[in-house]
Amino acid sequence: MSLGSPLKQVSATGAAARLYWLRANIAWSLALFARPPKSAVTPKWRAPLRLAVGTLVGVVIVAATMIALDAPAVTAARQAPAWLIEFFDHITGYGKSVWFLVPIAVALTAIAAVASPSLPRMSQGVLAALAVRLGFLLLATGLPGLVFTVGKRLIGRARPFVEGGAGPLVYHPLGWSVEYASLPSGHAVDAFAAAMAIGTLWPRMRPVMWTYAVLIAISRVVLTAHFPSDVMVGAVAGALGALVVRDWYAARRLAFVIGADGAVRPWPGPSFARIKRVAGQLIAP
Repeated sequence: MSLGSPLKQVSATGAAARLYWLRANIAWSLALFARPPKSAVTPKWRAPLRLAVGTLVGVVIVAATMIALDAPAVTAARQAPAWLIEFFDHITGYGKSVWFLVPIAVALTAIAAVASPSLPRMSQGVLAALAVRLGFLLLATGLPGLVFTVGKRLIGRARPFVEGGAGPLVYHPLGWSVEYASLPSGHAVDAFAAAMAIGTLWPRMRPVMWTYAVLIAISRVVLTAHFPSDVMVGAVAGALGALVVRDWYAARRLAFVIGADGAVRPWPGPSFARIKRVAGQLIAP
């Protein structure tokens, strides 16, 4: 985005100009990562006592689930009616992060290609605000999935029935095999990271996004691709991963702000009417 940047006007037109501004705007976006924090306030959810208690409770719940619920749940899932399995088999693929990452990446590329100082200053501001928010969604959804895709293969937990039984405590660490990459569920990580990221930017979307994420998590158990504890850990990992990215943005006052009480709130974004107006300017000959 060219708003507030030292980019200079160029006389090139057409494809050459688009390519110039594409490179310049990408450089501007990457420069945001060098921006120092503007707030030293720690988000209240990261208070040491809260983290310690939350971690302890989470470990106890996951351990109890592994021991008491995992095997009975996947055994019962094998007896689920065909229509239920077919339903969840149809929707489970929508838990992959690619459904979010590809459209976001395309939108960011388009913004980078069209934004230039030739646009009215208001339009530049709208495009800059959109780019920052889309960049947040890209990182908050993509990074947790990337980290835990590697982590689950190092942990090496066997998927249900891989070795013939529903035993939940079969591990082959460092095996790097998809059959032993059950913990955490990658679909759950992606779905809950997306739900958290979108919900933090647009709170009204939370009911829809959390319903979506829960359905994806349930689908992994019904299809016996994961144990319940796998999706529980994946849900927590995805949500917390998105929150860490949000806090990084908030510390730099990008799309979010940290209040004196430690609460993180989204900055008001451009209205739909302004976005339509800018789109009209870009489409008009």
